[in-house]
Amino acid sequence: MARRTTPKWLGRAIIYAVLSLAALIYLAPLVVMIFTSLKSDAEIRAGNILSPPMTPSLDPWASAWGSACISVRCSGLSGYFINSVTMTIPAVLISVGLGACNGFALAKWRFPGADTVFMLMLAGCFIPFQMVLIPLAKVLGFLHLSGTLLGLVLVHSIYGVCFTTLFFRGFFVGVSEEILKAARIDGAGFWATFRHVMLPLAWPIVVVSVIWQFTGIWNEFLFGVTFSGADTQPVTVALNNLVSTTTGTKAYNVDMAAAMIAALPTLFVYVVAGRFFLRGLMAGAVKG
Repeated sequence: MARRTTPKWLGRAIIYAVLSLAALIYLAPLVVMIFTSLKSDAEIRAGNILSPPMTPSLDPWASAWGSACISVRCSGLSGYFINSVTMTIPAVLISVGLGACNGFALAKWRFPGADTVFMLMLAGCFIPFQMVLIPLAKVLGFLHLSGTLLGLVLVHSIYGVCFTTLFFRGFFVGVSEEILKAARIDGAGFWATFRHVMLPLAWPIVVVSVIWQFTGIWNEFLFGVTFSGADTQPVTVALNNLVSTTTGTKAYNVDMAAAMIAALPTLFVYVVAGRFFLRGLMAGAVKG
């Protein structure tokens, strides 16, 4: 008696149905945020949270960006958004650049104690933020950088170097030694080999490190609320102050619009470079 097999198309249909259902469940909060940010206060209180806006309006977005009440004073997210951009871009460039140099040195340019140095840096990846708040506060105070954007850049750069070093070392370990020998025969030193040979090969890990650092620094809250001043707060701290305010009637549409504004940069990065992020992770896994 012949065995009955499930048609191939039916198996695929079931898989796609399950994945579509999971995607709908996962995206439901985002859809609610977008719908709520486009509704008026009256429509929010009268309708269903899952219902689309009857008369979409960008006024809540304008309020969140330019005239939302934050803490005890009224100000928009625009200034704090710029603070986050000013803080994130240099911190990403510094941490990724140092991580690439460290990874190359620890993987291919061996020196006495290289393994010990790498283990100490690896341990830095597992240190909770809360454990380093007081030491970092003392260092920033000594350097007169407390409450400044430069201080936040320094903090995020230092904390991120451990992760980027781990990423780059794992990639560079898998690079053939023959390539380095050829570079040395041609007279290339450390920096020439790193710049002209290793970096062009490491672009997948560069993308992974940039996305990792950008997302982590942009969304970080604890360092921002601890080491920033009144005018140097990142957008995550300003967003918390906005949604936590208890003065007047709660404007849920403005809160949702502000949350979307704060999330747009990381969402944009993943939409544009998400496929490169996956390729970079796979490249590092195969080479490592």
